[in-house]
Amino acid sequence: MIRVVVVDDHPVVRDGLRGMLGTQDDFEVVGEAASGTEALTVIAAVRPDVAVTDLRLPAPSGAELVRLIRSRAPSTRVLVLTTHDTDADVLSTIEAGATGYLLKDAPREELFRAVRAAARDETVLSPSVAARLVQRVRTPVSAAPLSNREREVLTLVAQGKTNREVGAVLHISEATVKTHLQHVYAKLEVPDRASAVSAAHQRGLL
Repeated sequence: MIRVVVVDDHPVVRDGLRGMLGTQDDFEVVGEAASGTEALTVIAAVRPDVAVTDLRLPAPSGAELVRLIRSRAPSTRVLVLTTHDTDADVLSTIEAGATGYLLKDAPREELFRAVRAAARDETVLSPSVAARLVQRVRTPVSAAPLSNREREVLTLVAQGKTNREVGAVLHISEATVKTHLQHVYAKLEVPDRASAVSAAHQRGLL
């Protein structure tokens, strides 16, 4: 029997996952949590074989949560089930110790296979995530492609918007905009906004 804890901040999603997993004779959902803090408490108490968790949760979340689960409950494997598949999300969570990474639009049979694989400590990735990892391995760091969010930020910068205005449009903080721009500068090997916009146009990124 594979003992599973479901972690998601949406009750409907947790109910849906519990219902789906409950259709399989070899799964037992032994707990659920709506936040990172609650997840750590539940996992420490029931010691499941697999934690199926979203990335975006009340803190701790994402790679930090994966790292904490792996350090505090080494026998529990972490299967990420999320709608987010950016390079940063994928790489950081796998580096933190996630055993698998699936998107929420995956067919239920794929989810079942992933939970079983995770319980065996076998890595399982959705096709799009696997493709991203292969591309990242094959691409030199200096030529790493821009993420969707970095592209959005740079597009707005190219329109002449300030960091504050970009943040307002994308509903992110000004500090986050600056961080995205720093990543853009590093990837395009340029020193500033104007150079980034110019380089992006030359490379057909905008």
